[in-house]
Amino acid sequence: MKSFQSFRLDTANHSLLRGQERVQIPPKAYDVLRYLVENAGRVVTQDELLEAVWPETYVNPEILRKYILEIRKTLGDRPDKPVFIETVTKRGYRFIAPVIEEGSTESPDLPISGGAKEKVGAERGASERRKSFGRRHLRRLVAVAVLALVAAAATAGELWLVRKKATRRSAKTTSIAVLPFANLSAGKDQEYFSDGLAEELITDLTKIPGLKVVARSSAFQFKGKNEDVRSVGHKLGVANVLEGSVRKEGDHVRITAALTKVDDGFQLWSETYDREIPHIFAAQDEIARAVADALQVKLLSSTGAEVSATSRSTSPEAYQAYLQGQYFAARGQDREDLQKALSYAEQAIKLDAKYAPAWAQRAQVLVSMARVAVIESTDGFRRARESAEKAIALDRNLAAGYLGLGMVQINCDWDWEGADASLKRAGLLAPGSATVLSNQAYLARILGRMEEALALYKQAIALDPLRANFHLALGYELYVLGRHEEARAALQKAQELNPQLSSLHLTEGQILLAEGRQQEALAEMAKETGEWEKLSGEALAYYGAGRGEESENALKKLIATHQNDGAYQIAEAYAYRGDIENAFHWMDRAVRQRDPGAPEVKNSPLMKSLHQDPRFAELLKKMRLPA
Repeated sequence: MKSFQSFRLDTANHSLLRGQERVQIPPKAYDVLRYLVENAGRVVTQDELLEAVWPETYVNPEILRKYILEIRKTLGDRPDKPVFIETVTKRGYRFIAPVIEEGSTESPDLPISGGAKEKVGAERGASERRKSFGRRHLRRLVAVAVLALVAAAATAGELWLVRKKATRRSAKTTSIAVLPFANLSAGKDQEYFSDGLAEELITDLTKIPGLKVVARSSAFQFKGKNEDVRSVGHKLGVANVLEGSVRKEGDHVRITAALTKVDDGFQLWSETYDREIPHIFAAQDEIARAVADALQVKLLSSTGAEVSATSRSTSPEAYQAYLQGQYFAARGQDREDLQKALSYAEQAIKLDAKYAPAWAQRAQVLVSMARVAVIESTDGFRRARESAEKAIALDRNLAAGYLGLGMVQINCDWDWEGADASLKRAGLLAPGSATVLSNQAYLARILGRMEEALALYKQAIALDPLRANFHLALGYELYVLGRHEEARAALQKAQELNPQLSSLHLTEGQILLAEGRQQEALAEMAKETGEWEKLSGEALAYYGAGRGEESENALKKLIATHQNDGAYQIAEAYAYRGDIENAFHWMDRAVRQRDPGAPEVKNSPLMKSLHQDPRFAELLKKMRLPA
């Protein structure tokens, strides 16, 4: 019980009393008052009060001021002449009334009276009789002290555990998924715009250190499914979900956005924005900042980084072309989609040659087209490099520009140091980007930093848990490390997410071959959905099963149809057979063609037969790989 003037706080019963009468006060107002009373005499900041009364929940500071006003009204206090609660301008509040802790057993020091002096004298005369008791009493005190220390240590340990649990809870609350915004426009052809807005918000939020943001490919799995937000959050492993809608009519856009806590369905924040297309960037920044504030991420970052307004600007036409490019680029590696994505990126550049995101988009699309032989690789990578460098020159704080350059350096230049620098820069600018992490993982694998690659793949999956090819990449990494059961678990997850994913059964078949289970490997290769992947797998598995003629037929077909984009896989088949001469012949061709698979030669289990040949070191040197 704590008393101040005519009031008492009954902390056991969570009530405020005046004399013997109970005073009506809302529960949260009571909590605010109690915290101030328990910290009487010192300034309590607004942030401290919010954290104490509403832990791990965003509350508008206006609510706190409302409760302070209500408490003053209840106590009969005045802000201009405070008796209880003083406002300390720009700092917080201080409870200034004297507080008495009722039931205290402490007594004040008193002067020694004459009678007491006589008692002291008598005790001095009896000191010898008390020595034995004194020694026993001392031992008892020591024992009590030891027990107190043990209790204190236990309490400290308990507090440490509480803090550790709180830290874990705090880390969990700093995760978010941005769902695709619903397209409410009259014309259904505006889907690219609503998708693009959500994707841009994902990009903005990934720039916040300490905030886990689920990547687009996983969040967009729920597009059009109308699934409960709490269910979505649990499936994606996040504590918060941002959803919304877009209604676009001409250049006018109405955006609604809402942030919801997954565990209880409580809406932390919502807002509606009416904007014209030229001001859409400002709306995106406002939404990102509001979400950041609602999650209180500024308290998480060691650097104190917050979402800040960007200097983005372009014409409405260029921005819409860019969003259409993003829409088609995200649909996959289909030739038609990639060509549309490139066309829209180039249209955006034509409308605004200084719009850096469009140049970065063009770079990444060209890399994808060159990798899958939609365009001639040498020219494609050259144009991609030029586009990435242009994006960086226009905006040195655009992560996508460095990512595009890093992809060119990996796939074409084999400039591993340059790629490492580019991806690190991209990672600093967008620390929550799963795409950057997956590229860093691939680079680490190529350079033989296998455990680092494994950790990076797992980080990428944490941010993009429903992206099947990330689980496939993790499975391949574990296969290379010889951890076959773990590899199978990752491949199983990839298959659950996308049963038609190419290279899935090829990788499983390679694991079976490594285990000497040739017939099972052959059955697995027959399920492969990718064209060159199936031919490559059959060339390996038939040979492993002792069916040389059928292996040769599969290899000949692979050479006839994919010699320009599958030279590395052809070399792998020859190396697995032990045909060293043909393996080096095709590896030389893979190097000349800048085959994306060529750098895998150092770590592939299928290429071990080449390692002892003197030409192998020379091959690594050509690709600038460490020996």
